[in-house]
Amino acid sequence: MTLTFHPLTLSDRESVQAISLYAGRRNCNFTFANLVGWQFWFNTEVCVLEDVVVLRYTFKGEWAYMVCTATDLQIELIEALLEDSKGKLTLIGLDDSQAQALDIFRSRYTIEIEPCRDLYNYIYRRDDLASLRGRHLNAKRNHINRFRAEHPDFEYRPLTPELFDECRHLTKIWQEEKEASVTINAEKRVMETIFSHWDSLGMIGGSIFVDGSMVAFTYGSALTTDTFDICVEKADRRVEGAFAIINQQFAQHLSEQYTYLNREEDMGLPGLRKAKLSYHPEILLSYNEVHIA
Repeated sequence: MTLTFHPLTLSDRESVQAISLYAGRRNCNFTFANLVGWQFWFNTEVCVLEDVVVLRYTFKGEWAYMVCTATDLQIELIEALLEDSKGKLTLIGLDDSQAQALDIFRSRYTIEIEPCRDLYNYIYRRDDLASLRGRHLNAKRNHINRFRAEHPDFEYRPLTPELFDECRHLTKIWQEEKEASVTINAEKRVMETIFSHWDSLGMIGGSIFVDGSMVAFTYGSALTTDTFDICVEKADRRVEGAFAIINQQFAQHLSEQYTYLNREEDMGLPGLRKAKLSYHPEILLSYNEVHIA
């Protein structure tokens, strides 16, 4: 088996999604919009085989690989990846079941598995976020009720290109509470890439307006046939309940085709982890870094 990589571009969408949408892998890194948006950051390259997508990244100064396939990794692919990586293979983004399935190769190779808790994906049932039913979500319903009481005439609007300038303005407000960083600047570049190719990437978004001004917005795209990935969610922190209302309203307006919403990782940020856990994810999708030699 020979692996031939090329830099990922928008033109790869059809071939990548022909596999990724149906493989059943709910890792947000397989969302094509994320792949295209962050290509400049990771120097992402792609090789599409008959039923496998192999992604090659610049990771910690070396190459690392992610594999999207409906099956466990086969020995032929492992051998090809080892050859491409010059005998020192790093696989990233494997869930626990995928990582454990590599045990059958331990007689041939040295395998080290490193869990990456900061990159676990938070996956929720769309209906749960839309309805907020149950005592465990009382606090969320209270946030929503308070927001509705203070802003009875709020509007939910689908996110369309006509609203992108409003998104840029709100993002600037959101960033004012953050320390300047390379990552924040990168996120801004990713957002502009997404906006430039909105329709081509199949993006879907929503927004909340209060008194004619945008106070929250979100967007994402299909990850699998039954899972939608929330790529971005921004809100004006001065408006109490703005995050809670955009979260619920988007879930209510999203197609019932999607059983699950992937709200991505917490990056090890304590406040973000607490917030994501407070919505009680249906699945906390594991993420492992695996080294094979």
